[in-house]
Amino acid sequence: MKSSDFYFELPVKQIADRPCERRSASRLLQVPARGAFRDGVFRDVEQLLQPGDLVVVNDSRVLRARLISRKRTGGRVELLLERLLSDRRALALAQSSKPLRSGARLPIGGGDDAALQVLERRGDFWLLELEGAYTFSELLARFGEVPLPPYIRRPSGAMDESRYQTVYAEHPGSVAAPTAGLHFDEELLEALAHRGVKVAALTLHVGAGTFQPLRGGALDRHVMHAERLQVDEALCGAAEACRHRGGRIVAVGTTVVRALETACDKRGVLRPCDGETDLFIRPGYHFRVPDVMI
Repeated sequence: MKSSDFYFELPVKQIADRPCERRSASRLLQVPARGAFRDGVFRDVEQLLQPGDLVVVNDSRVLRARLISRKRTGGRVELLLERLLSDRRALALAQSSKPLRSGARLPIGGGDDAALQVLERRGDFWLLELEGAYTFSELLARFGEVPLPPYIRRPSGAMDESRYQTVYAEHPGSVAAPTAGLHFDEELLEALAHRGVKVAALTLHVGAGTFQPLRGGALDRHVMHAERLQVDEALCGAAEACRHRGGRIVAVGTTVVRALETACDKRGVLRPCDGETDLFIRPGYHFRVPDVMI
């Protein structure tokens, strides 16, 4: 199976580059196991889910992970942090007219208060060390930008600080939003609770690898970047209780599917997990945990 088997035309005019005014008013395509597809709005989720179902969300919070610098020669460098290793070190993707070199110094913010020292190449990423008085968290808060997906061809703005974030985001660490969850609002979550639908969370921090294209042609030669995840005992207990009462486990987005499938044993029983996953789900994969995906 080749990556080209999945190519399709996506007209630019069909890409929404700004969010719907109301999250739950976004469009929803219903794809039943049998029967015809149906168009609707996201608010319809309330009626599509049943009392006793368990909705599993990803509560990772998006970092302001894009930084812009200038080389001494004046060349622009765009950095996308993959992960923070400490207050002073991080891994990042870099985009510039000429490749970076170890030893290069990249000023941040246009002054000398903060700069990143390029230490070495690690696969697709660069190891960076922060100079100056800032920690990485402080640097991102002051100079970082929200890393919108590449198909959104406009600069990030103040609106994106809140809208490119789920309403239940809690744990900072992602460089891209778990987008399926963007359509839930507080009113819909309250309606689900009133209907008897349970909601539980796990954490999977979306890495910069999500912006990388499939390589190598054949899918079995593509190497997935690892992402950090945490599945706690509370979620495992909630999933077990859902099975006992005959409910369905509903995964909100591919990040949740990936985390659930990583954290389960061969029988499909969810186990606490705190680590990384490089699971690559392709056609033919046998799903063990989720019954439904949003």
